[in-house]
Amino acid sequence: MKTGTVKFFNETKGFGFIKDDSGQEIFVHATGLADKVKENDAVTFEITEGRKGLNAINVKRA
Repeated sequence: MKTGTVKFFNETKGFGFIKDDSGQEIFVHATGLADKVKENDAVTFEITEGRKGLNAINVKRA
């Protein structure tokens, strides 16, 4: 599991970005959320390869 912080999440559109502890930004879609998240939440997550790059999945508040 990786750790990071929710940089941005738009509930209406159902996506956002997580900044991991190394500073990399990773896309997250609402389908990858295990918990409801908002900006600045500390989270744990896994990474999978998506169509346009890395996606965060199994995202949970830390």
